Amino acid sequence: FFENLFGYEWELTESPAGAKQWKPKDGAGEGTIPHAHDPNKKIAPAMLTADLALRFDPVYEQISRRYWENPEEFADAFAKAWYKLTHRDMGPKSLYLGPEVPEETLLWQDPLPEREGELIDETDIAALKAKLLDSGLTVSQLVSTAWASASTFRGSDKRGGANGARIRLEPQKNWEVNNPDQLALVLRTLESIQRDFNAGSERKVSLADLIVLGGCAAIEKAAKDAGQDIEVPFTPGRVDATDEHTDAESFAALEPASDGFRNYVGKGQRLPAEYLLVDRANLLTLSAPEMTVLVGGLRVLDTNYDGSKTGVLTETPGVLTNDFFVNLLDMGTAWSSTAADQSAFEGRDRATGEVKWTGTRADLVFGSNSELRAVAEVYACDDAKEKFVTDFVAAWSKVMDLDRFDLS
Repeated sequence: FFENLFGYEWELTESPAGAKQWKPKDGAGEGTIPHAHDPNKKIAPAMLTADLALRFDPVYEQISRRYWENPEEFADAFAKAWYKLTHRDMGPKSLYLGPEVPEETLLWQDPLPEREGELIDETDIAALKAKLLDSGLTVSQLVSTAWASASTFRGSDKRGGANGARIRLEPQKNWEVNNPDQLALVLRTLESIQRDFNAGSERKVSLADLIVLGGCAAIEKAAKDAGQDIEVPFTPGRVDATDEHTDAESFAALEPASDGFRNYVGKGQRLPAEYLLVDRANLLTLSAPEMTVLVGGLRVLDTNYDGSKTGVLTETPGVLTNDFFVNLLDMGTAWSSTAADQSAFEGRDRATGEVKWTGTRADLVFGSNSELRAVAEVYACDDAKEKFVTDFVAAWSKVMDLDRFDLS
């Protein structure tokens, strides 16, 4: 390709179908290229404008010329690019199988460092939970941070997730959906707890583990405050990535354009919020019931990205109750749109006309969509309080461990 690209001067012509393309000037190259359909014929080379751009664009020309003059370098670059193309959606290298897996680990594979020190044990976990809950951080802050860390996972290419604690690195720490100011405050507190623990113990806790553990401890407290005693599963073993392990430009592609679980819709989104919520749930490999119970739980735990009360359909935020579903489906409440694009709603008491609640499309879809309403009605039942908490914890644990391929 490069021999032909640089070996001829080119002039504009037309293909047999009449499309514009390029051929060598003065009849050069005639009889050098096999015919596509007749093995007994050879023709002149032809190029498209996109091909010639690799020679005549001032930036690409330097790259193309280097590959033309250094075929071994070109072969190596092509092999690596092909390897990346065909393995990009397979997740970390630990998932590759077979004797031909290359030893080299590349940055686009989102590498993680080896774990340092022994894993924390059950006694350590209990002590750390107590410190987390006594740190001054709220249930909302702890749950929000854990969700922000883990919910970047994409089942489509197995990137993202809580392992690595990349939420503390660029670009994630400054994403709008992560509420950067609050996130920085939470991370400073967690890092202080991590330093104090690691300084006095042979066993070490990573910040990645501590972020998830904070969410688990907060959910246990929120459930207990609702009268439900439950232990949220937690498996240590996560590690902390560094900037050297992280391609910030590549990770920018993981920034959520929306996250209905946190009632966030980014600027310029054309699709309705409920469509974007389902898309996010699909990336997280969640079923409809899992999506439903997570939204209901995260709302009452007060985890909206901007701290707003929109969709927080409870009088006791921070307590893990089924209030979201009870109040959403309350026949004593009349919902109506308050925005021209029907993106915001208010719920008024049918008797008094008083505004009781506000919500978004990502909230009201659980009352308007027949399939999701059927699930919501289950969780709204008087006898579903325990089931709601149990199912929420199961779905939460699933999201927290989506990138724990070492547990599979």
